[in-house]
Amino acid sequence: MNSLLFSIFLTITISLIPFTSNSADNIDTKIASLVDTAEAFQAVARKAKDAVVYVYVKKVSADNTAEENASKEFFNDPLLKNFFGEENNNTPDTRDKHTTYAHGSGFIINRNGYILTNSHVVNNAEEVTIRLIDKREFTARIIGQDQKSDVALIKIEAEDLPVISLGDSSSLKVGEWAIAIGSPFEMMQTVTAGIISATGRSSVGISEYEDFIQTDAAINPGNSGGPLLNIHGQAIGINTAFLTQTGGYMGVGFAIPINMANIIAERLQKDGKMTRAWLGVAPKDISPDLLKAKKLNSNTHNAALVSKIRENSPASSALQVDDLIISMNDIGIAGAADLRNRIALSAPGTTITLQFLRKDQKLSTTIVLGAKD
Repeated sequence: MNSLLFSIFLTITISLIPFTSNSADNIDTKIASLVDTAEAFQAVARKAKDAVVYVYVKKVSADNTAEENASKEFFNDPLLKNFFGEENNNTPDTRDKHTTYAHGSGFIINRNGYILTNSHVVNNAEEVTIRLIDKREFTARIIGQDQKSDVALIKIEAEDLPVISLGDSSSLKVGEWAIAIGSPFEMMQTVTAGIISATGRSSVGISEYEDFIQTDAAINPGNSGGPLLNIHGQAIGINTAFLTQTGGYMGVGFAIPINMANIIAERLQKDGKMTRAWLGVAPKDISPDLLKAKKLNSNTHNAALVSKIRENSPASSALQVDDLIISMNDIGIAGAADLRNRIALSAPGTTITLQFLRKDQKLSTTIVLGAKD
């Protein structure tokens, strides 16, 4: 009887296993699907690569001796600035100048020669040379750079250049394709592919204002400043940095969202510098312990806690310490870094609406943003 039951069970189990055909038709279908995917990547590369440039930078820097570094650190200590002034002008400058060279990538966003890249690629540059895919070379002019976000706008004197269209980084979904093009280790027009691993990465420690796209598309030294593309060939970010313990790629790269970079580029083109708005609060993320201690609803875990308010700031007459800001202009925020970035990208003088919780009340206020010093 037991043998009969086992035979019946085995027969039923085997019948439930899906049958996979290894027929030639089935294999051909799978191969065709792979060919379609490969052709999609090829199309992206063809569409974008002409507008990706190699950036070669000559920098002149100064060697500081250990003694000079210690002296500078001492005189610039915040506790001593009240005695010696904001800048130390009393220590002798005995530094020797020396020339170094750096390289990176960039991409053309305007037919008249405007190029996006990273600030750290061109910072302290004495001369910036741009090489196009057709091997023409141009000396670039730095229109402006914003070290706080690591975005720079440079320009070459040329017309009718190929450009990369800009996508919408706010619509990115984790898991969608991501393609990087750049010059890692000075190898121009290198294409790598992966996926969007995460969005909204902050507290990485790369720049002051962070809202990074994380990707596993290979990014190495020299990729900095190049485009991160979607499957449509649109730039969705500026490749900026990667995490490593070896000096090379380890599967975690970061790109500045193109929406943020484009706002900064527009202000750099207009003013030569980045002008940021100012609210005057120190926002803080809600920790699980704080959520529990304040007996807050779990739906408020993305709110930004007002931990400090600067006197005579735009927020001083409208907000209070311990208010929980939950949205700006009717769009929910994703924590303190998100609020800080959205305020900073607003233009000074902009009127914003903040929704917030104060004790058990849901309140709203309008505030005119000031200009950040």
